[in-house]
Amino acid sequence: MTEITKTLLLVDDEPSLRAAVEAYLSDSGFKVETAANGQEGLEKLQTMIPDLVITDVMMPEVDGYQLLAQMREDPRLKSIPVVFLTARGMKSDRIQGYQARCDAYLSKPFDPEELVAIVENLLDRRSAATSFDVSDPPDIATLARQIQEIKDILTHQGTTTPKITPVDIDFTPREQSVLVLVAQGLMNKEIASQLDTSVRNVEKYVSRLFNKTGTNSRTELVRYALEHGLAT
Repeated sequence: MTEITKTLLLVDDEPSLRAAVEAYLSDSGFKVETAANGQEGLEKLQTMIPDLVITDVMMPEVDGYQLLAQMREDPRLKSIPVVFLTARGMKSDRIQGYQARCDAYLSKPFDPEELVAIVENLLDRRSAATSFDVSDPPDIATLARQIQEIKDILTHQGTTTPKITPVDIDFTPREQSVLVLVAQGLMNKEIASQLDTSVRNVEKYVSRLFNKTGTNSRTELVRYALEHGLAT
């Protein structure tokens, strides 16, 4: 079976960088559409649904944050992974990026190979998420880092304080216990050990949590739980 080529949308107002990144991504096997600014990016998103978006943060008129916010409000686009490219690499900037619900944050200058690795990782995760993969993620270190950065937001280590919006979801006591342990970064085997149950049962509970929260991956589930005060 022929593998379908993934389509990326690259948004950056620096022509030389945009051309260089487009060439490298194309050589890596991706189909790349480009936009010279955030407004053009939004216009392209009205006529195409890419598999992933790579966008600069600091752009005139419509910046990366505004582009991402509009994507997350659009049912057609809200689940598309977004990678931020920025010259601002301080921890507070990364936290602000994750608070805005980007999926990865890469500081300029960056190694093109690292960008390709991030893109491939996010696309693999998205593909797995569509089938509600409740097994442990292959890259545990990345998951742990993402969980910690989300928690950093809630402990006010960044420059802004996030809003926690309470939600009323009818979790069973066991589902709530599993959710708390997932938010702590524990894997299925560790959760099963702590709750004195089987890994298969833990997978069932994680699947139920995906359904009840409308999430598709462990990272999304953790973010949802922390943002809505369902776990600490």
